[in-house]
Amino acid sequence: MYFIYFIQSLKNNKVYVGFTSKDIKIRLYEHNKDTNSWTARNKPFKLVYYESYHCEQDARARERFYKMGFGKQIKKIIIKTIIGL
Repeated sequence: MYFIYFIQSLKNNKVYVGFTSKDIKIRLYEHNKDTNSWTARNKPFKLVYYESYHCEQDARARERFYKMGFGKQIKKIIIKTIIGL
């Protein structure tokens, strides 16, 4: 199973879009433990949204969609609907 997910910084409300084949709880734990420089600067995080896929290619395409062009607008609508930002 593959996932795309949105995590929200509890420090500054920024939202990170990611992809993983790991359990989402494990991936969230890793983000909160400084797995990369962006998440290290913006932690702690909470999971606010995810989608699951059977096909890695579909999940990676969806992650790219949310990070570019029209997908950014859709991401904003999802975030506003779920968490009110």
